[in-house]
Amino acid sequence: MQRIDLRSDTVTTPTEEMRRAMAAAEVGDDVYGEDPTVLRLEEAAAERMGKEAALFVPSGTMGNLVAVLTHTTRGDEILLEAESHIYDYEVGGLSAVAGAVPRLIEGRRGKFGPDDVRAAVRAPNIHFPRPSLLCIENTHNRAGGTVWTPEEVRAVARAAQDLGLRVHMDGARIFNAAVALGCSAAELAAPVDSVMFCISKGLGAPVGSLLCGSREFILAARKNRKMVGGGMRQAGVIAAAGLVALDTMVERLAEDHENARRLAEGLSSIPGFRVEPEAVQTNMVMADVTGTGRDAPTVVAMLADEGVLANAMDSRVVRFVTHKDVSAADIDAALAAIGRAVATLR
Repeated sequence: MQRIDLRSDTVTTPTEEMRRAMAAAEVGDDVYGEDPTVLRLEEAAAERMGKEAALFVPSGTMGNLVAVLTHTTRGDEILLEAESHIYDYEVGGLSAVAGAVPRLIEGRRGKFGPDDVRAAVRAPNIHFPRPSLLCIENTHNRAGGTVWTPEEVRAVARAAQDLGLRVHMDGARIFNAAVALGCSAAELAAPVDSVMFCISKGLGAPVGSLLCGSREFILAARKNRKMVGGGMRQAGVIAAAGLVALDTMVERLAEDHENARRLAEGLSSIPGFRVEPEAVQTNMVMADVTGTGRDAPTVVAMLADEGVLANAMDSRVVRFVTHKDVSAADIDAALAAIGRAVATLR
């Protein structure tokens, strides 16, 4: 049976060019700042984001945690969208490790506006923690890969900075946003103080993320990376794949977006699946499956029996994610398999 893995773009495998680059990578001790391949990747990442410097970290979760540690002091309040990845999927590190207190903003499809920021920042009071950081997520995972435009980022960043807050962007999939909007990632990151992006999702590298910001910020972040166990040695072996990813894998993200729309349109015609194809902006499709009469985990198990892997986001919604290892033909095969699974419920 053919297996079509639509659980996440984290399941991508490195390209042959990446494997060759990894095998031939020039390496050194990264903690000493002596790995030339890591240094090249950090320079390339900073340039892509329009920032002064960058730091290579093993994961996006670590990149976000290091950003929070660097921007805040223990007991500070952080503003986040209520279903943000930093709040929902990073094991509470912002509080458990950084000692920060989350203050949630109820977004609309993962986004909010400057008035929401202003409303969330309370007047100074001896009883309240000090607000110091706003985090935004672009693209937004739980909202189905929705995109913040440069104008939207600029507006909320200005509101936060006027109130004395710094701004961090969880840009794990920022290149998906840039490709969808037809702009540069640097344009999206320009208004924020720091940005993290992953090379191990849609870009297909096997591991790693980059945290970018000012030279002063990255100098402090490097020490925090060491504190949480992120100091690496001959990391050029994996950084080499990241360089290939930045050079060769960004523009092809448009194919993933096309395949996601193809999938959404097909799913919208399958009985019991409710999908809004016009809401698909990047490489994620959210399908409400309550019309099947089964909950989302049950539907996911049924699809797996037909060779299609997906994830249940809650009891109602199944998430499908397209990526470089899924072709248009695979999408058609997946739709046929999903149709067969649903037919057994009639």
